[in-house]
Amino acid sequence: MTERIKQLVEQLNRAAKAYYQEDREILSNQEYDALYDELAALEKKTGTILANSPTQKVGYTVLSNLVKVAHESPILSLDKTKETAKLVSFLGDKAGILSWKLDGLTIVLKYNHGKLEQAVTRGNGEIGEDVTHNARVFRNVPLSIPFQGELVLRGEGVIPYSEFYRINEELGEEEQYKNPRNLCSGTVRQLNSEIAAKRNVKFIAFTLVHAAGRTLSDSKAENMAWLAEMGFDVVEHCMVTAETVAAAVEEFRDKIEQNDIASDGLVLTFDSIAYSQSLGRTAKFPKDSIAFKWADEMAETTLRRIEWNTSRTGLMNPVAVFDPVELEGSTVSRASLHNVSILKELRLSIGDTIKVYKANMIIPQIAENLTGTVSTAEIPKHCFVCGEETEIRKLRDGEALYCTNPNCSAQRIQALSHFVSRDAMNMEGLSEETLKKFLEKGFVENYPDLFRLEKHQAEITAMEGFGEKSYQNLIASVEKAKSAELPNFIYALGINHVGLRNAKLLCREFDYDLEKIKAATEDALVQVEGFGEIIAHSIAYYFRQEAHLALLADVLQYLSFQAAEQAEVGESPLAGLTFVVTGDLEQFTNRKELQALIEKGGGKVTGSVTKKTNFLINNDIHSASSKNKKAAELGIPILSEQDFIDKFLK
Repeated sequence: MTERIKQLVEQLNRAAKAYYQEDREILSNQEYDALYDELAALEKKTGTILANSPTQKVGYTVLSNLVKVAHESPILSLDKTKETAKLVSFLGDKAGILSWKLDGLTIVLKYNHGKLEQAVTRGNGEIGEDVTHNARVFRNVPLSIPFQGELVLRGEGVIPYSEFYRINEELGEEEQYKNPRNLCSGTVRQLNSEIAAKRNVKFIAFTLVHAAGRTLSDSKAENMAWLAEMGFDVVEHCMVTAETVAAAVEEFRDKIEQNDIASDGLVLTFDSIAYSQSLGRTAKFPKDSIAFKWADEMAETTLRRIEWNTSRTGLMNPVAVFDPVELEGSTVSRASLHNVSILKELRLSIGDTIKVYKANMIIPQIAENLTGTVSTAEIPKHCFVCGEETEIRKLRDGEALYCTNPNCSAQRIQALSHFVSRDAMNMEGLSEETLKKFLEKGFVENYPDLFRLEKHQAEITAMEGFGEKSYQNLIASVEKAKSAELPNFIYALGINHVGLRNAKLLCREFDYDLEKIKAATEDALVQVEGFGEIIAHSIAYYFRQEAHLALLADVLQYLSFQAAEQAEVGESPLAGLTFVVTGDLEQFTNRKELQALIEKGGGKVTGSVTKKTNFLINNDIHSASSKNKKAAELGIPILSEQDFIDKFLK
């Protein structure tokens, strides 16, 4: 019944959003009322009410400070290993539970008389902060549960990668977060609960601590299953023994790339509560659990130089360039240092011996400096591109370097590169290097000049690397871009805090009418779904600037905007379905194209096969992959691309 409650909440919220915010109707009034009544009846019968249920009126809370709260029992760190052999010896002849080590913010929830009473962060393990006001608006936390005794459980507050990218896209470079963990921590500890609600924080339960009046099973796995019955989302886990744990680790490893929730390893704990309690603890760690950290492949190399890349906002990012090394199956020779603070912390000097790795097996990073004691790496006082002065500014994550010249050609190149990018105007043939040459030769100064390149045909065809065919392909791409979709054009303008998603919301709110958008006040803009005062101010400010308006007036003589597609999601057979896509594709360009098609029809694409998945798309239907095995275990149909097309697109 709890699964049906979650389905109804998602379906009704999607219908309400379509009706009130997108002027579409995907459920008739009668259908909506019937589903609403079913949900209300199930909530009454089970006693489970989710925080985002449409039966609840959400009121946001603003606090002056977070109250410190002492934990009833300390939350200890876990001992760690990077060797599967250690996991085997740890288990011995006992059964264990292997699960993701979630990379978020640990939170303790307490319920009394079936109601959420308190939520406290881990803090230092002894004392945390009361964040109950935010937990009440988490995406999936039950406000009410059928169990009436005092219930205490632990879990992780997380923000999925998909939400992390969306939120960062809406923030300026100065405000962006490095990773989902930092974003989640900053969000959960906000004083205003409206922020947590908009950022879609999820709570993933991993431990039942206490349930007064209930005889608990000696099995932690069975207790987690009971928590799921109460309406909680529990961490993905599996039962293991010494004989199976190594294979289970590999199955989790295979899921890393597709996992939407950040994880920095795995956790192994004994299933038996009695046995766990008999082991006790050391001064630092409990003896019944151990964390398995992915064994990052390290390589030593020599730092050769530090480059500074100037972005379209003037931010200058340091990049370490070192002798090439092999890591996780690929050659790596560069790693971002993110900002000036990290550069200083690593005490980097040219010629230092450094250790590099791929964080979470994906992103190249410098682990440590093996030889440097004092940083001699020069922080440039002048921009390498325009020669103007630089300045260091304090940002959220430390100090960063900026070029102070708004007319810096590097900033113009980056702004033009953004304008022609795939999700913007999608003008093929205009690489950053080509744009740089065009800028140097005076063919292009601002983005409207891209639509006047025909004036320079002779010079362009005579350029090295160009010829008549390349020129004709370029002009064809420019001509194609003249028929644009308004959201892509708005995104192309590079307005601070306005990614493609926000551009779509903006256009939808103002009837895909650029004149209405230009004239919109901050009061009107702040009413747009997901917009706050910062985004509203940024848009209004942009369209008040004479320089921007002049460029707009110039470029609009070349553009005609396509009519907005009004997809009837409610009529689509994809509506409400959840897909997982894996393996090589043959009929779609890439997974992004297939995902966009599914989402346009009201479906959803996730990274892992769970009981919520409706279909797995894999051209190798008989593969022995972990996703295929999981789908088979759960009875989830596996479709080839052609099966998918035949079933949903014909």
